[in-house]
Parts: sequence; structure tokens; C-alpha cells
Amino acid sequence: MSQLPILPLLPLLFGAVFAVLAAIWRAAAAQVVAVISTGAALVLSIVGLVTVTQDGPLSYEVGGWPPPIGIEYVLDPLSGYLAVIIALVGLLIAIYPVDAAFDLTPRKGVPLYPLALLLLAGLMGVVLSGDLFHLFVFLEIYAIATYGLVSLGGDRGTFAALRYLLLGTIGSGLYLLGVGFLYFTTGTLNMADMAQTLPAIADSPSVLGAMALIVLGLALKMALFPLHIWLPDAHSYSPPGVAALLAAVQVKAGAYSLIRILFDVFGPAYTGSDGLPVSLALTYFGLAGIVVGSVLAIRQTDIKRMLAYSTVAQLGYIGLGIGLATPLALVGALLHVLNHAVMKSGLFLVAGGVIQRTKIKKIARYAGLGQRMPWTMGGFAILAVSMVGVPPTAGFFSKFYLVWGAIELGNWLVAIVVVSSSLLTMVYFLKLFEQIFVVAPQEEIVEQATEPSGRVVGTVLVLAASVVLIGAFNLVIVDNVLMPIADRMLG
Repeated sequence: MSQLPILPLLPLLFGAVFAVLAAIWRAAAAQVVAVISTGAALVLSIVGLVTVTQDGPLSYEVGGWPPPIGIEYVLDPLSGYLAVIIALVGLLIAIYPVDAAFDLTPRKGVPLYPLALLLLAGLMGVVLSGDLFHLFVFLEIYAIATYGLVSLGGDRGTFAALRYLLLGTIGSGLYLLGVGFLYFTTGTLNMADMAQTLPAIADSPSVLGAMALIVLGLALKMALFPLHIWLPDAHSYSPPGVAALLAAVQVKAGAYSLIRILFDVFGPAYTGSDGLPVSLALTYFGLAGIVVGSVLAIRQTDIKRMLAYSTVAQLGYIGLGIGLATPLALVGALLHVLNHAVMKSGLFLVAGGVIQRTKIKKIARYAGLGQRMPWTMGGFAILAVSMVGVPPTAGFFSKFYLVWGAIELGNWLVAIVVVSSSLLTMVYFLKLFEQIFVVAPQEEIVEQATEPSGRVVGTVLVLAASVVLIGAFNLVIVDNVLMPIADRMLG
């Protein structure tokens, strides 16, 4: 199917339009549109991933204009893998009850689901685009939707959205300036066409400057330490469902773009020892992010803010895998994209279910919730254990591949930090476990609390089961999808 590369995007784009009309008519109808749209996108993404894994990459020329003049959508194992993750997380959050996900009572005209679908459409466009400027357009589409969704968190959410707007604009500007330098130097914006031109001008100052600008801009979009300063407020002050979307898939668009541009467009002529020290910078800023994010998470008293700083640490693993630039390390980074999407979306959705039932956000007030919400907190425990990296859960295996990649390079510092970071993760989750499962209920609101609705519990348990299944079948994912990607990019 020559149209397959663009098909996963279309249900999300059309769904965003129909959800606006549905929200005007009836609040619940917008959620139905969101479920149908994300479900269709998921089916098409899975079909696309299976097809390109078996038959090779596909491309679609918009309007019949061939590249490098026309805009091209590309579906290959890397873009198909990310497309499945985006659609899957989007579907689960669309199914989740609106009052728990967005901390709002559903009412007519509220643009929750149109904005959420627009965010997902922007992310899907980023991973399917084969053109650097077109990728920028989709980066802005999802950013604009994000600003609106974060502002739903009240006054503090509005301020967090404003901060993200200012910093996100700087990141977009840096990226666009870098793309401009590349266009003036190569005369093309198509990624594949540019990749053939760049090796011959590897020592060009304008290309090296473009690379530095693009990496900085995308690192800011990805919230890689120390460019993460917009993330804690945006994630902790936005509604739980929005925070789940941001942590699970939104920040991964920057990581995907870094991988695609560094390895597919610039290639070894620029990322090797003779180019800019981008790999070295990503490696050690990733390590710093792991440590600093974990330490700051330990200090938090608010559950969502703790999870937000935890995301800073988890993004450090992905940056580290990109920086090490070996097949095993890149496999670890890509596997952690999936693992973190499942783990962190589940943890934020648990927080949403607790807020819906009890309005509790402080960790100290979680005392006794394990007795009152055993299924929800049981799912939370499995997801948290996976975050720590306890085998056989999914979180263990992405860290395992990162450690293996570091040892393969003889970089024992990286291996030691990754292993030690699990102990830091364990500290802030043990603090929660003590309150949830050991301490008796301290407040009347907890003593009277019951399990959240069936959709809340069901979604959390599906995500908890997923981290076990991903761990059990990680070799299937690695052998059939991730290792071929890493070998092609780094081989």
C-alpha cells in the first residue's frame, strides 16, 4: 500500500476536527470520537510496522510531487515502532474517564479531546515525516496543543504553559535556524537526499553549526538535562491525563528526532570522533540527568512532582543510549522509549484515579491507600518495580542493554551509574510503598475511599500487565524490530 505511510496520521487529524463538533453537541461524544480515532490509528500503525518489518521501508509522496521537491512521508521500522507507541498510549488515555484524566467535569464545548488528538497528530507527523521542515511543522503542531492542555491545570498550569511556550519557542527557533543553514548549504530539505550530500562536506562550518543548533533545539524539546527546566512544572501542574501524554510520548518526539537526524541524516561523518563531540555531550548530560533527576525526585512531597522529576531521570537513559552510539546502547534507548511510555503513563493515571476519589496529591497522605484500593495500588506497585529495574519487568531489560553497551565500550563509569541509579529510584518509591502498604490510614477520607471506577482500574492493570509482558517478550521486540534498526543506523 503506497498510502500506508500517511494513513496512521489521518484518523488523528480528522478526529481532532470531528471532536470539536462532537464536543459542541455533547461532551461524551468527543471522547467517543477520540477512542475511535486513536483505535484506528493504532490498527494502522501496527499494520504499518508489521509490513515494513517484513518488506522494508515505504514512502508516500504528497500530491504526487517526488522528493526532494515534494514532501515525503516515510514508514520504516523506527517510525512504525514510535507510531505504535503513540497510538497505544493515546488510546488508553482516550478510554480513561475524563474526570480522572483531566480533573474536570465533562461539559459541552471544552476542547479536551480535540487538543489531545491534535497533540497525538503532531507527534505522529513528527515520526512519519521524511522532510526536515515538515518535521518542524509537526513539532509546532504538537507544541501548540500541549500549551493548551497544560493550561487546563488552573493558574499554576497556565504559568507552566507560559514557561513552556517561551522555552519551547527557543527550542523550535534553534532547530529551524539549523535547518535553514542545512538548506542553504545543501539545497534540499528531504532527509534521504540530504544524507547523500552531507558526507562530501563534512568539514563545512555551516553544517557543523547547523548540527549544534539542531541538537540543542531537540534536546530542549526532549527536556534532556540541563534543558529540562520547563518539564517539572508542566507535568506536575497539568491534569494527570495530560501529564501521562507528555511523559509517555510527547517528550519522546524530541528523542526520536535526535536519533533520526543524527544517525540517518548526519551519519558517522559528523557523529564520529572527527565531528562535533555530540555523542560525548549526550552521554554525560544523560548521566547527569539520571542522577540529578533521581535525587530531586527523592526530595519531592507531591506525587505528580515526584513523577515529573523521575521523568527527567528516565530521559537521561534515552539520551545516554543515543550518546553511546553502539547497537546495544541504541537498542536500550529505544526499548526504554517503550518501557517508560508504559510505566510512566500508568503511574500518572494512578495518581489521577487517586485524585478523583480523594483529592489527595501529597505523598504523606497516601497512608493506607493500599488497603482501600488494593487493585489500583497493586498495579502501581508493579509499574514502580519496573521503574526501579527489577527483573523480569520491562524496566530491567532496557537498563541491561545500556549497561551491556557501556561495558562493550569499556566505559565502566556509565555502567556503574546506570546500575546505581536503580538504587536511587528505589529510594523514592520505597517512600511511597511505606505510606501505601505499611502505614495505617490516617485520614477519614482515606478510610472511606474505594477503588476508582472500572475503567480506571482496568487501564492501570493493563499497563501493569504490559510491563511484565514486554519484559517476558523483550527478545521478540529486540530481535525483530530494534536490533535491525540499530544495525542499519550504526552498522
